[in-house]
Amino acid sequence: MKKKLNVGIIGYKFMGKAHSNAWKKAPLFFDLDVEPVMKVACGRHEDQVKAFADRWGWEEIETDWRKVVERDDIDIIDVGVPQHLHHPVAVAAAKAGKHVFCEKPLAMNVSQAEEMYETAKSAGVVHYLNHNYRRCPAVMLAKKLIDEGKIGRIFHWRGAYLQSWIVDPNFPLTWHLKKESAGSGPQGDLNSHSVDLARFLVGEIKKVSCMTTNFIKERPLPDEAASGTFNGISKGTQKGEVTVEDAAFMVVEFENGALGSFEATRFAPGRKNYNYFEIYGSEGSLIFDLERMNELQYFSNNDPDYAQGFRTILATEGVHDYIANWWPPGHIIGYEHEFVHAVVDFLNAIHKKTEIRPNFYDGMKEMEVLEAGLKSAETGKAVEL
Repeated sequence: MKKKLNVGIIGYKFMGKAHSNAWKKAPLFFDLDVEPVMKVACGRHEDQVKAFADRWGWEEIETDWRKVVERDDIDIIDVGVPQHLHHPVAVAAAKAGKHVFCEKPLAMNVSQAEEMYETAKSAGVVHYLNHNYRRCPAVMLAKKLIDEGKIGRIFHWRGAYLQSWIVDPNFPLTWHLKKESAGSGPQGDLNSHSVDLARFLVGEIKKVSCMTTNFIKERPLPDEAASGTFNGISKGTQKGEVTVEDAAFMVVEFENGALGSFEATRFAPGRKNYNYFEIYGSEGSLIFDLERMNELQYFSNNDPDYAQGFRTILATEGVHDYIANWWPPGHIIGYEHEFVHAVVDFLNAIHKKTEIRPNFYDGMKEMEVLEAGLKSAETGKAVEL
């Protein structure tokens, strides 16, 4: 009989849904040596978390995350709450001997990230930071081509993560737009994903220059109980100050000498969730676009002159990572599958007593870059890491 691992999820809105789907689907499509049990869902509003648990199949509910963390029968804590709670929940969970599956960005600042990493490391638990885009088969293919030297020495990284959900000045002041709960705006929310992909594919970053701006400085106050990530509901005419940036642009130097740019904004009409990167090297180039997430564009200098050009590789064959567990060749997968892949790798790491990447160490290194960017934007000077 397979060993069962009881999961407690903290948070039940956007990421709560994405994570719940992954816990349900992972054992259905992948042969796992351990079986996750969706034991308890936790959230502040009892009626809403009850409806969430009933819909997704969580056995129990709780409104105090501390009680979930302290339970002897819980093996895994899934952290899907706003950023300001990542640190207390993850530290408490690691100290209690729980494995931790945490949403990004890891923390509010480098100091918190360091404590989270050191605590998890000392506790000997498996700790994972959910940058789900690493686990797109096309991104894993990009990593394989880079590691095989197919694009040679890397010269440039060009990343962009663009959204549009707060262009309307009447969109309310949700927690994402307040420094005390979000830490930062798209620099942390969106550029964290891009920095993770850049570290994964290109290498460590050693120097950062950044600029940020605010386009809308005040917004209507929300009904917090009713507001979701992208559909906050305003409450009356009272307004509050936006205390995080609306857009961020970074340029960086990597330790290997490559140069990179990172553009992140929530003010790009027509771009709902546009996560895009280009990598240029001495032997070729790669392009990935999340809106076409099953494809990787690859150019090789080594093709004959008469056949050169970007080719489109559809990463949906059984030879591509994870794909053999889904549908027949050529059948595409989507956003939710990345979370399933993360859960599978996380459970395998627990079973095999190995690490999973990205983990809290990666989150700490990522926070160093993001925090340096905000410091650069504040001082107008480049920051060395």
